[in-house]
Amino acid sequence: MIKMGDFSGTPVSRSRKPPRSFFERGTLTVARALIGMHLVHDDGRTVRAGRIVETEAYLGPRDLAAHSARGRTRRTEVMFGPRGHAYVYFIYGFWDLLNVISGPPGAPQAVLLRALEPLAGLTERTWGPGLLCRALHIDRRLNGADLRGDVLWLEEPRKRPAVRIARATRIGVDYAGDWAHRPWRFFDRDSPFVSTAPARLRQRPRAAAAAMGNNGVRAPVAR
Repeated sequence: MIKMGDFSGTPVSRSRKPPRSFFERGTLTVARALIGMHLVHDDGRTVRAGRIVETEAYLGPRDLAAHSARGRTRRTEVMFGPRGHAYVYFIYGFWDLLNVISGPPGAPQAVLLRALEPLAGLTERTWGPGLLCRALHIDRRLNGADLRGDVLWLEEPRKRPAVRIARATRIGVDYAGDWAHRPWRFFDRDSPFVSTAPARLRQRPRAAAAAMGNNGVRAPVAR
């Protein structure tokens, strides 16, 4: 297999996608299990990949912080579909955000991907859900994509080191009343790429990426 330029020496591979059963668990379990997984986007020209280091769970429709609390709409329709697909929505007139659908059909629940640690093909910031999508060139055209497919997918790292996972309240959902206090944000407490990490901690990893030529040039993907 051909390795891509990254921090870990782990090649991107289409052979380590999680089974469908990975998504067939409780949403909180999925949100936690996604920490350490790799997210890959192959747009036909460039393969971009990152390690997931921060997620947020949304347990609609009862969860008032979830989009599905407002009912079934054209925007949220995909959330009522099968697990393991992408829910990509547009916010603030500028950002696309990516969620993993995690509820059974008819139960609109999802996990927001909040931050990535760059692995390959990434030159932009990835610490924040909007920045993550911009860096990976993810937009609403990928809404509904199967995350076990060949364009946008999740995969297990070749080696999964132990991760110290912390949890905290979700960000930007003060409008949700008591639901805003649920500790449903999960993150790798040792990663400088978590959205709430001090900026000074990110300088060394960014320098390492530049030194390794992580410049977004398309690299072969192991099949």
